[in-house]
Amino acid sequence: MTDFTTYPLESITPDEALKKQWQLVDAITNVFAGNEIITRGDLGVIPGLNEPKFTKKAEEVIAKFFNTEAAMLVRGSGTGAIRNALHSALNAGQTLLVHEAPIYPTTQVSLTMMGVKTKEVDFNEIDTVKLPENIAGILVQYTRQKPDDSYDMGHVLKVLRTRYNRNIPIITDDNYAVMKVHKIGTELGADLSCFSTFKLLGPEGIGCIVGKKIYLDKLREENYSGGSQVQGHEALDVLRGMVYAPVALANQARVINELKERLNNNEVPGIKKAYVANAQSKVLLVEFAHPIAKEILKNIAKFGGAPNPVGAESKYEIVPMIYRVSGTFKAYDPELLDNTIRINPYRAGADTIINILQKCIREVK
Repeated sequence: MTDFTTYPLESITPDEALKKQWQLVDAITNVFAGNEIITRGDLGVIPGLNEPKFTKKAEEVIAKFFNTEAAMLVRGSGTGAIRNALHSALNAGQTLLVHEAPIYPTTQVSLTMMGVKTKEVDFNEIDTVKLPENIAGILVQYTRQKPDDSYDMGHVLKVLRTRYNRNIPIITDDNYAVMKVHKIGTELGADLSCFSTFKLLGPEGIGCIVGKKIYLDKLREENYSGGSQVQGHEALDVLRGMVYAPVALANQARVINELKERLNNNEVPGIKKAYVANAQSKVLLVEFAHPIAKEILKNIAKFGGAPNPVGAESKYEIVPMIYRVSGTFKAYDPELLDNTIRINPYRAGADTIINILQKCIREVK
């Protein structure tokens, strides 16, 4: 791994996270009656709403919380949210502006399905790069697609809004950023923001799109089938997860920073350097002095660590995940697989993770 500087997103503090929790609960109290929020919601396609009443109310809460015109819960997690957003804003065969970096694999599948063409520019050089003409939309991923990404979401959106016709829709992929950063894409000027609620301690398979009503109204017209509706109990589980997510994620970021300091102070022999990076969630990248990463990973489960993600920060992930580098980082530099691992603490403390690493290194030796 080449010695370089990473540019992780700035995480909110635990105190700021607690304020987000309070703001979300306040929004809930302004939409739901007190006796409603302690039920399991309703089911079916309600006449006049074409979705469960509790789902409609949960979407209203989410829209209020993110200060957007509308919100919509969809099936298919973050991938489904992005896919629906692209469908609502673009036509098949049109051209999308993206960052010059490996596209997240499931997003690429969506683009291929729609026959959408892409033009790439380096968002890290947004102030000086020549922007292409004849594009129909823009997609900006909030978290990093390669290790040296440094662009600021707010600044990129501001420049794009200034230099392009305001009618060109901007979609942001906010997966792994929601409830971790101060503002999501729509709060910074995007038309639609997409994310998975599974990554916010919510239920499996539910994605969320927030933003301009005109795009979400189109999706609602097409999403009339009862089987495709997010049911009331799922919508309530989305809100419950979102309430607890910000504080849990802020404490997770705090553990990552502690681990970086302790590992770079040689607390665990055999480690060359530790980096904080968004890959795609905020994690610690640990580079070993020798190419032993694959051997280390073989012993993770044996000593209590999670050897793979479930939803990458889902409600099921409690013990720390120690895993290979992400797919987009692997595409950027395949050699990372030999000497580097990523660590997401989840709900664990730094001592637990250091203990697991020490045991794994001893096993390899």
